Amino acid sequence: MISKDILREVLSKALRSGGDFAEIFVEDTIKNTINMINGKIENAVSGRDFGVGIRIFKGLRCVYAYTNDKSREGLLEAAYRAASALGEGKEEKEINLIERINSNIHPIIYMPSSITNSKKVNIVKQAYGAAKDYNSEIAQVEIFYFDEEQRVLIANSEGLLTEDRRVRTRLGINSVASSGNENQTGFEGPGRRMGFEMFEIIDPVFYAREASKTAVTMLHADACPAGKMTVAIDNGFGGVIFHEACGHALEASSVAKENSIFAGKLGQKIASEKVTAIDDGTMPNLWGSLNIDDEGTPTRKKILIEKGILKGYMVDKLNGRRMNMESTGSSRRQSYKFAPTSRMTNTFIAAGEDSNEDIIASIDNGLYAKKMGGGSVNPVTGEFNFAVAEGYLVKNGKIDKPVRGATLIGKGDEILMNIDMVGKDMQQGQGMCGSSSGSIPTNVGQPMIRVSEITVGGR
Repeated sequence: MISKDILREVLSKALRSGGDFAEIFVEDTIKNTINMINGKIENAVSGRDFGVGIRIFKGLRCVYAYTNDKSREGLLEAAYRAASALGEGKEEKEINLIERINSNIHPIIYMPSSITNSKKVNIVKQAYGAAKDYNSEIAQVEIFYFDEEQRVLIANSEGLLTEDRRVRTRLGINSVASSGNENQTGFEGPGRRMGFEMFEIIDPVFYAREASKTAVTMLHADACPAGKMTVAIDNGFGGVIFHEACGHALEASSVAKENSIFAGKLGQKIASEKVTAIDDGTMPNLWGSLNIDDEGTPTRKKILIEKGILKGYMVDKLNGRRMNMESTGSSRRQSYKFAPTSRMTNTFIAAGEDSNEDIIASIDNGLYAKKMGGGSVNPVTGEFNFAVAEGYLVKNGKIDKPVRGATLIGKGDEILMNIDMVGKDMQQGQGMCGSSSGSIPTNVGQPMIRVSEITVGGR
């Protein structure tokens, strides 16, 4: 992508003002999207992004610059301007780069670029037909198909030179059920770090029907009552609560600045002994997985919480300096336009020993949150508010009628302590996570869990 000689020269120029670390991130990404609304293809767009990011550390100070100009002169100019922001010029340093070949733990069978648009459109049509035909009350269906092929090159003044190729595919289904004067929605968004072979294990028809089923079920649901309740949160995307309310507070970008409720609590009990939480970017072909992070560090499995005890954080290079900790392969960014920072990959609560049947049977009067929706979190305090996309009342240990409009309200540290049952069937769901380094693909997950008490918003 860029010659080794030019990389060395640019890194040397970046250190001219006394910086102690310099890094180059080169990205070349091809993206394809197809959108269908009401049975018609609204757009089919292909695009290519290329750019170079240059980052310099001087102690705990950091400067970041990026450019689309990959010429020697353009890169040297970007490095010079970034270095100038850190002080006066000094003698440039000699850089020696040693190439590292990474193991690819996420094999790709069918590159998206080798698949015709007609085959991709056929997947979209399958999903649309299954969602629209599910029930006469389905008024509108929107389908999006997405694939991405990203090549990155990372070089730094510590001598690292490495490359990676990342391929992802995703399908999104949004169904709207209508009674004429009221609408309810259902959404499914399966994705993998795979090529077109994803559709050999992901059935578009199944997920399309699930989206429509949620929409129709909620259209006929009563309003959820409000109050403090025992709540069972189902597996898969139910893990979004841990991701948002707790996961972000375990990222070094929050912990290093003491903007986290979990700062300074390593080795302390922060959750019920039923809770073991993990972030693992090495899980083959999962949506949030990587071979290396965006600083070139190999990803790893990180035990964040073990039987309630805080064991570790997710750490990037810069915040690792602030915390005197090594990187955990957790540095990520949306693109070359963003400086990287600590982010999650596939983050989940590990399987426990309770059965789903026992969890439901243990609830006399509460709520079963089958599917979670969006929400908001204050990472400093851990306070959150999440919508329940599909919920049911539980009466005398049995799932009763569906209810809509439910929200779960609480604090991350409190909900961790109140998890008193954890199921055996851990599943994961896919999403896009937004933070200071942009929007990135992440998995969230958990088995079914029981929260002994949480505030439920409703009517």
